Amino acid sequence: MAPASFIPISNTVCVMDASGLLGSTLVRRLLHRGYIVHAAVQPHGDVKGLKGLRDDHGKDKLKIFDCDLFDYHSIIEALKGCSALFYNFELPYDQPVYDEYSVDIEVRAAHNVLEACAQLDTIDKVIFSSSATTILWREDRKTIFSELDERHWSDVSFCRKFKLWHALSKTSAEKSAWALAMDRGINMVTVNSGLLIGPDLTIRHPYLKGAAEMYEDGVLVTVDLNFLVDAHVCVFEDISTYGRYLCFNHVINRPDNALKLAKILMPTTTLHPHSFTKDGEMIQTRISNKKLKNVVLEFESHRVD
Repeated sequence: MAPASFIPISNTVCVMDASGLLGSTLVRRLLHRGYIVHAAVQPHGDVKGLKGLRDDHGKDKLKIFDCDLFDYHSIIEALKGCSALFYNFELPYDQPVYDEYSVDIEVRAAHNVLEACAQLDTIDKVIFSSSATTILWREDRKTIFSELDERHWSDVSFCRKFKLWHALSKTSAEKSAWALAMDRGINMVTVNSGLLIGPDLTIRHPYLKGAAEMYEDGVLVTVDLNFLVDAHVCVFEDISTYGRYLCFNHVINRPDNALKLAKILMPTTTLHPHSFTKDGEMIQTRISNKKLKNVVLEFESHRVD
């Protein structure tokens, strides 16, 4: 049975930040599905592709907004008339690397955006893009035998201790967003994705800090772009969705798939399968996205061509 469809107040939605790989692909998919899209782009964001989409679909279907996440009024302008927000955070152009200062930046941005949503009567739903790293890291991770799922949270003290700045930023921002959403009565759903496989992915991606430990623990997970976009659209349009959804479609827990990932990350390096073997055996998987599977079971009928 197909999921119940979400019926928004208006057919207009906002994607913020729309200049990155996930944001721009979401814009394209939403336009294809007939939505009017407000594409909110942070300062210095690349808008060439978005302008091409606007030329194809018309200015009445795609509106591009310059949006500073630390300027409350610019956020409000991008959200006006929208029934939903797809929010994903990209670091500012002048600070592309995660460090201890990134935590405050990402938390402040999330707070500003959720506060703006609370002030607008038209916003029915917020789809907040988060990360699987908000779930994976804790002091007692070696002693946990049960599967990890969307109910778990990374320990912020552990993340700070081991300088896992990406995980700390994502965890702190998502917790701040949930606190405000619950206080203001905002209907919010988070999609906590694995490492996004894309053309710009390199070994320097901040998600990969601690990759060896994630692989050893069986929690190194990745997600393909189209799968992740489908998940965002699905949790938006399905009225029954709530809470957090752990989203991935590959688990890197065998030497062969670890080698494939390594070739993507380091295409010019010669690699050997034995480098990724722990005692010659497969790593036991301990992470579960079964909650999301309840939604994506309908993807065959729900998938966009």
